[in-house]
Amino acid sequence: MDRSNRIVRAGPLVNKLVTRAKKGDEQAWDALVERYAPLIWSICRRHHLNSADADGIGQTVWLRLVSQLDKVHDPAALPGWLATTTQRECSRVLRAARRQQALQQELNAGNTQDEWTGLAEQEALIAERNSALREAFARLSPFCQRLIALLIEDPPVSYAEISAELGISVGSIEPTRSRCLDKLRRDPAIAALMNAAAGSANG
Repeated sequence: MDRSNRIVRAGPLVNKLVTRAKKGDEQAWDALVERYAPLIWSICRRHHLNSADADGIGQTVWLRLVSQLDKVHDPAALPGWLATTTQRECSRVLRAARRQQALQQELNAGNTQDEWTGLAEQEALIAERNSALREAFARLSPFCQRLIALLIEDPPVSYAEISAELGISVGSIEPTRSRCLDKLRRDPAIAALMNAAAGSANG
């Protein structure tokens, strides 16, 4: 095993810090964060995540520890718990990013016009589009959300599995997908961006 990836069990000091933190000692909690924040950060960097994602993952990991601190029966195993939880969060963020990208490709694939060309050239507008897309997706029916999520899963889910999961025939998947994507395109948030992009192109 690569020694650099081996998580060493914590010593007596950490045991004491965890015990004090369970009793509400803020200094003990701060000491734990200071001690293990570099571990969380290094795992995020190994997954090639940017600073914003790494900060978000760090906050999530610490919040989970706060909620489960009373259940920590073996404080010596805390480094391993933090490492495992961080790795899972990194994987979750990466999967979400892939789904977001796949959803954008699904949406753009059915759009024969060139509304998005200008947006792709400016990072700020891309971020705005992503935000609008998330809002529009959240306003879809739960069925459409589930169908689109299954269609853009990584690794791909077969139509037979989707049929069994949603209780619809294989032959109805594509027509239903098209209707769901049409609803997504007609959402006010998406329509506003597309109109703005069209106006910029014409201007």
